[in-house]
Amino acid sequence: MGLISNGTTIFDAGSMAAGLGASMTLIKKLTASSSATLSFVHGSSGVVLDSTYKEYVFICKNMEPSNTGGPDFTFNMSIDTGSNYNVAKTTTQFNARHSEDDGTAALGYIANNDLANGTGFQIIADGVGGAGDECADGIIHLYNPSSTTFVKHFTANFVNYRVNDNAYNVFTSGYANTTSAVDAVQFKFGANNIDAGTICLYGIA
Repeated sequence: MGLISNGTTIFDAGSMAAGLGASMTLIKKLTASSSATLSFVHGSSGVVLDSTYKEYVFICKNMEPSNTGGPDFTFNMSIDTGSNYNVAKTTTQFNARHSEDDGTAALGYIANNDLANGTGFQIIADGVGGAGDECADGIIHLYNPSSTTFVKHFTANFVNYRVNDNAYNVFTSGYANTTSAVDAVQFKFGANNIDAGTICLYGIA
């Protein structure tokens, strides 16, 4: 059964309209429970990450680290179905922040969180608080990961309750500098476990 609003289809047969004539199809939902990583690997456990869709979206909800020390929430990509998460990336990042006590508000480029053809995990939400009411939420768009011609662009927008009692809105973008198909994506909190949270993978038709 579909849901139609003012002549526009919102939901239909398990898919959600994404605007401009597109639709979002849920591919896989992963739920963390003291998990070291959450990984989406094409061909494993029902995950599709190939030419079926030209755009994939990861929606991360209530991502909470296993301790209160303020670890960074990160992700990386693989071109060998998850054997290695070490794709070279060139990225840029800026954030807007505001402190809970109204003492600090700023907008700026975060040079320490960008990569220059680096293979490490990309920070997408830094210093995430791990107390009971603290977490990070956000969305990542990955474009045409199966291409064997072009690099793979991505954008990320996260909001998090930082360990220093600040609200952060973190914007990250860049590209995986490879013409090999990206077929797996992994998320983690640095050396800390993901205590709780869910990540849903959608394909955009």
